[in-house]
Amino acid sequence: MSESTINPADYKVHEKDTGSADYQVARMTVRIKHLTDHLSKHEKDSSSRRGLLKLVAQRRKLLDYLKETNEERYQKLIKGLGLRR
Repeated sequence: MSESTINPADYKVHEKDTGSADYQVARMTVRIKHLTDHLSKHEKDSSSRRGLLKLVAQRRKLLDYLKETNEERYQKLIKGLGLRR
C-alpha cells in the first residue's frame, strides 16, 4: 500500500465531497501511511507518534460507523484501501 496507490478522490460520494466517511477514511489512511514512514526514520518523535495514534483511533471510529450504517460501502472501502479487518 503506497501513497501513490491510494487516491482519496476515488472515494468521494459527489464532486465536492469532503465530509463522507469514505473520503475521510481514505484521507486518514494516506496520512497514517505518511506518519508511519516518518516515524520509522524519526523514532523519538513522540508528538508525531501521538498524532498517529489519534488518527488511527479516529479512523477506527469512522470505520465502525460505516460498518453499522452501510455494510456494502464499508466492505468496498476496506478492500479498496487494503485494510485488515
